[in-house]
Amino acid sequence: MTDEFSVESVYAELLGRAPENKMEPRLAPLRRAMDILGEPNKAFPIIHVTGTNGKTSTARMIEAGLRAHGLSTGRYTSPHLTKVTERISIDGAPVPDETFVRIWDEIRPYLDIVDGELAAEGQPRLTYFECLTILGFAVFADQPVNVAVIEVGLGGITDATNVGDGQVSVITPISLDHTDLLGDTTEDIAHEKAGIIKPGGFLVSAAQPLDAAQVLLDKAKEVDVPFRFEGVEFGVESRTVAVGGQLVTVQGIAGRYEDLLVPLHGAHQAENAAVAIAALEAFFGAEKPLDAEVLQEAFAAVTSPGRLEVLRTAPTIIVDAAHNPEGIRVSAEALQEAFSFSKLVVVVGILQEKDAEEILRQLKDSLGDMAAEYCFTQSNSPRAIPAAELGELALDLGFGEENIHVAEKLDDALEWAVERAEANDDLAGGILVTGSITLVAEARILLGKSEA
Repeated sequence: MTDEFSVESVYAELLGRAPENKMEPRLAPLRRAMDILGEPNKAFPIIHVTGTNGKTSTARMIEAGLRAHGLSTGRYTSPHLTKVTERISIDGAPVPDETFVRIWDEIRPYLDIVDGELAAEGQPRLTYFECLTILGFAVFADQPVNVAVIEVGLGGITDATNVGDGQVSVITPISLDHTDLLGDTTEDIAHEKAGIIKPGGFLVSAAQPLDAAQVLLDKAKEVDVPFRFEGVEFGVESRTVAVGGQLVTVQGIAGRYEDLLVPLHGAHQAENAAVAIAALEAFFGAEKPLDAEVLQEAFAAVTSPGRLEVLRTAPTIIVDAAHNPEGIRVSAEALQEAFSFSKLVVVVGILQEKDAEEILRQLKDSLGDMAAEYCFTQSNSPRAIPAAELGELALDLGFGEENIHVAEKLDDALEWAVERAEANDDLAGGILVTGSITLVAEARILLGKSEA
């Protein structure tokens, strides 16, 4: 490791740039950076993943399948839960600190060139996310990996990751989120997501709203790529709850896979598994089935930190990074299916760019009487809605004053929630922490989960 940099100093430098929620709708600076770095974006095949919900879980399943087939993998996902190196994974593990720092040291002078050119044109310099994306491509080219699974940051057309061309384009379920940037209908949002579908590729899509599906279909035909949609050419045939997850039977593009153990909860994770299988089949040619034993080996080890993750017992504390209304709905369904809680204390924090009213309404409707009490809090993010403001909004939505508690600090919120859960005479009670990824990330650290 160089003396000049550490992971912490690199991260501090990245944070000094335009933040993650201020992405620039542009690709030219990314293409310029790729050119002067020797085109690392073309050094390996790419499976490119976009969508509203389920991107990271699906990316992790695809990566596990590739690794089980003996391939060296890179995985680029966002955001991170504990440490920035989680975003750039090599063979299923965060990039080593030394590699992260070394590659940053190597590419930094070239990023300075791009920054200088942008400044001369009166444009903002490279953003936090743009720099991390360039770093990710450079790390994967340096290894080198056999294939990279790249998750879009936001949208698709002008997302920084779209400087890479996916051999397989994967689109997870589309719903309303980031409407201020992507549009206020699923059709508008689908137009943004469809930007990752490239000539010479292959489209694999989850089941979509009809307007979104039509947009994706039209784009696939326009660029003349084969396409497969969940619910038409592939999908979940059956699933049953099992210890630690579920048994899922999937009809893929080329084969049928019976009773796969998927160690994640909920119908949505079964559907993510079906999309991942179809993506793997497409990557390997879409003509013959995958080896069922290899696939089971891959899925048995899949984890998705922060997604209905149990952090402790007695009382049971579960964290879930759902941060939009549809994410809340499917997580609530999975929670009720997989856990036998009769009463739940819910700790909620939401970021300002999210639709807090609809998130709270969905929580109230989906959890119903199971949610005995709510504690509204906030993460340390400057984008967090103040806890008191969330509490007032909940009152306006009819949560009931007697069921609401407000704690500005998450550690106080967790302490209160544990006390309330332990005071409950019913032993089948639990605690759910949800509403934003930043809140879940802090809860994991507070409860002793230092790695993702």
